[in-house]
Amino acid sequence: MANVVDEFFPSSNSRQLICFILFISLADTQNIVVFQPSSLTATGPTVTTFLLGNTSDISLNLRTVSPSNTTGNIDRLSCETEVTQWVLTKEQVGKTAVRVHLRLDKNLRLCGDNETDTDCCPKPLCVLETLQVSACVGGTLQASLLIQAKIYALLVPANIGSDNKTVIPNQVYQPLGSCPCDLTLKNCDVRCCCDKDCSAEDLKLFGSRCLPGPFGGQVSPAPDYQCSVKTSEDSPDWFPFLCVTSPPENNPYLGLFYQGDTITPKPGPSFQRPVLSAPVPDNVYIQGSPIFTSNDQYFTIPQRALRHCVTNAPVAFLKDFQFKCVNLLQSCPVGSPLQTLLTDLRIQVNNGQGGDVTVDIIDEVALDLSQFISSTYAVASSVERQMCENVTLALDYKFYWKANGITSIKLTRTVGTVILNDSVVLTTRYSAVFLNGEFMGEPNSGNPGYQVGRPVIAGIVDTLENNTGSIQRTSINFWKPVSDGLCSTAEKKPVMFGENSTSGCLLPVSQQNLTQCNLLREIVTSLQAALNTATYVAKSGNPDALNMADWMNITFVTMNSSTTTENTTSSCDAIPSHLHIHVWSLITGMIDGKPQRDIRALQVSYSLSTWALECGGGDISPCMDPTETQLFPVTSSVTFTDIPVNTGPPKTRFQINFTEYDCNRNDVCWPELAFPITKYYTGEPYSQSLAKGLILVFFFIAASVLGTPWRQIRQVWKSASL
Repeated sequence: MANVVDEFFPSSNSRQLICFILFISLADTQNIVVFQPSSLTATGPTVTTFLLGNTSDISLNLRTVSPSNTTGNIDRLSCETEVTQWVLTKEQVGKTAVRVHLRLDKNLRLCGDNETDTDCCPKPLCVLETLQVSACVGGTLQASLLIQAKIYALLVPANIGSDNKTVIPNQVYQPLGSCPCDLTLKNCDVRCCCDKDCSAEDLKLFGSRCLPGPFGGQVSPAPDYQCSVKTSEDSPDWFPFLCVTSPPENNPYLGLFYQGDTITPKPGPSFQRPVLSAPVPDNVYIQGSPIFTSNDQYFTIPQRALRHCVTNAPVAFLKDFQFKCVNLLQSCPVGSPLQTLLTDLRIQVNNGQGGDVTVDIIDEVALDLSQFISSTYAVASSVERQMCENVTLALDYKFYWKANGITSIKLTRTVGTVILNDSVVLTTRYSAVFLNGEFMGEPNSGNPGYQVGRPVIAGIVDTLENNTGSIQRTSINFWKPVSDGLCSTAEKKPVMFGENSTSGCLLPVSQQNLTQCNLLREIVTSLQAALNTATYVAKSGNPDALNMADWMNITFVTMNSSTTTENTTSSCDAIPSHLHIHVWSLITGMIDGKPQRDIRALQVSYSLSTWALECGGGDISPCMDPTETQLFPVTSSVTFTDIPVNTGPPKTRFQINFTEYDCNRNDVCWPELAFPITKYYTGEPYSQSLAKGLILVFFFIAASVLGTPWRQIRQVWKSASL
């Protein structure tokens, strides 16, 4: 049976929780009050318990009681109250539960010998008493709680210093472990009699039970070679001549482990909110530094951070951004940033040159809200519609800068009237652009070659007044669907170099549209053509707009119009529903270990498909109703292909098999015989390798002179001379 109980109630915490719930339900049903738990033993200065039941008219009283000397029970329980050294508070945590909290209003510090302050503990056992907490209604006792308090005094260090640095002595002159049992900094360690943080009152608690041996700070016995150790009985005759005389503080291990230092503790990690200091504006602006207002506060614009919209986000100097925030409106907004006032936007901004500039505001009214409202949720006609006027839909800032300062700021605020049937999904836009004069810097995609993940740079011809043409930068895009995925609300995303992608949107088509196939083809063609208006593409990542050699033509594969036919059977063929962009690139070199890629060709082609309504699956409404629509996909994709590097003509059979002088495929490398004495050898200093090489040459010459050929020559020379 015990196993069954343990299976249902596996831990003591679970059993306590279940009992707590049962007490609440029981007290609620029977209209009584009880303390949970009904008795406590307090060893600290705080006590917390719960009063459960009908606590609407309950009053709490606190007093000290004394148990009987014979029976040990409390003789009388009443609603009387007394002045005690405890503070009683209560907190309503539910309809039928009250949290009761008791706090000891007394300092648990141990009193000194001649101390006159009464707010301390004269004995180590500071508090020993029994408390009664009674819950009464009009003088009638409803429930009572007994608390047995047994609290000892706290050991507080005698000399509390303000310096957090730890000074470790030099072991050459002073042992490091003079008191090894002193483990806690600036606190008295129990039974550590050599701890200097322990006061005389603390030592009285454990003076007779100090830790023995070296760990307790007692000096170890002197070594046998000390002259003061040996006595006349057990010492040999020669001991007085060979013993060592040294002070007791001397130790053969001094200085072997640490040379002394001052250690400053580093603050550890904390889960508390850090205290933020007030912003300090810079004298001049540099790239990335925050922009300040005239009253030394951050200049803020709503931005997106960690996938959430932040209302007041600082703006960094020379950092362009463009964000969109999605809001669900169920009522007309009344505050910032959806409702903005001109006085709040027309503020003074520190220009970084010792002066201020004022934000100039230009208002624009948006009549077509299709790019801001993605969906609406209609309700019954009985609900009155709300008309929200002057809703801020977009805030577009232009910062004009020169050197390290801001010359002017222009804000274009777009407002509109939003009609609420029930709720509306509203997308607001916020942007900031930094302009040097009227020119907005366009970042490159590499230097010089393209880098993976950077936009592919395209361009169109911009004819100047002197008939010299330059290239105006633009981008090659593909579909980026949002919200409902329709092509009418879809956005464009630039093609990133080296990233193959496929995306698309949905186009609603009805039976009536399928009877006009030419018009449908023109609509789809115009949608796909809007993705790419460029005719040139940059070969490298940093093209020159005035140098046509840095650009190349984009190849467009024309559609075969001879295959198009006009169908009248609720279907249309030859629909250019898929746009494909194919990019060929070549690695032209390496800079700092990064490959430099150039675009060698870019081709734009279309894939044709046939669109027809599907009336299967039980839904025949699109085929019966000419205005009922079905969704057809309009897709786009991009593919990158690396052109293999030409490694030269293939090797002949003789070059492949002849390995006598090939150091990579031969164990003996004759071309590197003198490699250790060349400047390419870095295993040791050049002077040492040269000296070792000359020594080897000397031995080679000596061996040659003393060898067999030279010995025979000397013998012939000697015989001829005789």
